[in-house]
Amino acid sequence: MARRVDPARHEARRLQIIGAGLTVLAGRGYEGATTAAICREAGIGSGTFFHYFATKTELVLAILELGTAETVEQAAAFEGRTDPFAVLLELVGSWADDAADPRIPGFVRAVAGVMHLPAVAAVLAADDRAQRDLLLPWVERGQAAGEVRADLAPARIASWLALLSGGFLERVATDDAFTVDGERGLLVATARAFLAGPADAADATTWPRR
Repeated sequence: MARRVDPARHEARRLQIIGAGLTVLAGRGYEGATTAAICREAGIGSGTFFHYFATKTELVLAILELGTAETVEQAAAFEGRTDPFAVLLELVGSWADDAADPRIPGFVRAVAGVMHLPAVAAVLAADDRAQRDLLLPWVERGQAAGEVRADLAPARIASWLALLSGGFLERVATDDAFTVDGERGLLVATARAFLAGPADAADATTWPRR
């Protein structure tokens, strides 16, 4: 008789391996992060690792996909909100906060070494779409409420906000002097100014200055 798998326990072990993989990849880079090192960090045997992930690349994809899933899930946290401008700034700020995990810069550098792989490129593209899809309806609501600049298409604004967040993460990953604590406020201020638009973009009665 086949052993029954406990879904909760199975997922907990999977997340344990993902966490260990993130730590090792951040510290050693993609090439240096051997499955043996990941197993030691996770406190598991190699058989357990390969039960969950056939290759190290699959583990990288799982880490990236987990981040994308968290982005999609963020939508629920803002249900019922009626302040789109504030929501957009909170999203930008929350993505900056994600980069405060000390492992993230090293992981970003590790992923940069395998971005040429089609599977990795596809997952990164999906993550970018998830960010823009989360931003877009709030941009549209902001424009309808007169809170967000109306001189650019909503999709273009969402794309630029995602670009700001992505560029911030890349800089944190490559410049030790560029820290989340030191630069987060300026990132959010830049997003605020971008969302408001130029002072002469619309009549002052419909463009609240923030």
